[in-house]
This record gives sequence, structure tokens and C-alpha cells, in this order.
Amino acid sequence: MAASVDPLVVGRVIGDVVDMFVPSVNMSVYYGSKHVTCGCTIKPSMTATAPAVNIAGHADAFYTLVMTDPDAPSPSEPFMREWVHWIVADIPGRTSTSCGRQVVEYIGPQPPVGIHRYIFVLFEQKHPLGSVEQPSSRANFNTPPLRPSLRPWPPGCHRLLQRPERARQQETLVHQFMNVKEVVKFS
Repeated sequence: MAASVDPLVVGRVIGDVVDMFVPSVNMSVYYGSKHVTCGCTIKPSMTATAPAVNIAGHADAFYTLVMTDPDAPSPSEPFMREWVHWIVADIPGRTSTSCGRQVVEYIGPQPPVGIHRYIFVLFEQKHPLGSVEQPSSRANFNTPPLRPSLRPWPPGCHRLLQRPERARQQETLVHQFMNVKEVVKFS
């Protein structure tokens, strides 16, 4: 069984980024030897290169990973919510992001002000996506699709788990989030 959503409620990930859901797939996120766990704090220098992300999942399924910052540019004024940092699609189950197709190139967290949350959202796809259009901007991205009114990606691509009888086709997992503090500059 996948992880509990309790830390995601406490960290306001559920509500700010996704609606309530039932975790169904485990994944692990590592920046070097640092394992990302819900709510952990990581220095920006550790996040310069894309993390290693391993997905348990179903061997016959494909997944999409989305990494966003819901606190851009400032936790007190997140008018650019969400800032997309990375999208990898068509990741085969029981593999890693290195086996998927990068839709949006990774850029590491560099929060200008305050401590930001960085969210890794994993969606199970109904089928391989093929070509997916990149978002027109990294700012004001909506993690797809959380509500019926938000459908920025092709139909049938992702859905939030809403009905248990359709769980195999509509699974989603927000597995981890981390906090990154602004870069401290010394003169």
C-alpha cells in the first residue's frame, strides 16, 4: 500500500495543489543520497540536477510525473502558483524517470523568498501519450486535471481517482513534497 496522505493535508498540498485522493502507487525520490520524504528540507544546491525517481506501480502501466512549486514567487503572495519545474511522461511502471520521456525540462528549485514547497505528483496514464504539447509557460500551471473544469491535457490522459470501480484507469499519487529555503548570498 502506498503512503498516507496525512502529511499532504498538514503541508496544505491537498487543497493548494490536488484534491483529496487515495494513494495507490509508491515511488522514491532521491537527490544524490538524500531521500526525499514528505516535508523534508533540502538545500537548493542539492537540487541542481534532476532527482532519481523510481516508481513501483504496475509493470504494464505508464505514468507521468509532474514537479511544481505552489509557492511561486513567494509563499505569502503565490500569484504564479503553480510553477512547473519538470514533467516526465510515458514512464513504464516498475522503472524510473530515466525510462520516460521528458516533456518539460528539469530546472532545479531556486526560491527567491522564503521556504517553498516542491510537489511531486504521479499520475497513471490510461495508455502511452505519444506527443504532448508543452505548457506555454512554467508559471500558473495547473497540475492536470484536478477538477472537471481543469483539463489542460488531452482527454483520457490523466484523472484523479474518484470512483473505486475505475481505480485501475484513474489512479494518481502525490507521493512526496519537500521544502527548499531561499538561496543565502554572502557578500
